[in-house]
Amino acid sequence: MNHLSTLMLVAAVAGPSLAAADYSFAQPRMLNGGDKPIEVEAPGYAAPSVADLNGDGVPDLLVGQFRDGKIGFYKGSRGKDGKLTFGAHEWLQAGGEVAKIPGVW
Repeated sequence: MNHLSTLMLVAAVAGPSLAAADYSFAQPRMLNGGDKPIEVEAPGYAAPSVADLNGDGVPDLLVGQFRDGKIGFYKGSRGKDGKLTFGAHEWLQAGGEVAKIPGVW
């Protein structure tokens, strides 16, 4: 059984539970890292992720870099109003060096 057949079988068994729900999204907005807009390089395979990387209870932003496999780190903080903001760009470090994730090509 190939992947598509398996997916169709699961959909048939699961029935309406896999049906598309009504989703709505807020208007997109530019995020800043410190006082600069967060930008990604072309071709744009950035795969941003939000996680509490440093364990302070506030989500941080990670943004991949396609060309060199480095990951941008933006430390999250909350203002008195509870709004989440991100600090200036840094490169994610591992063992005191800039971490790199090797590409597949």
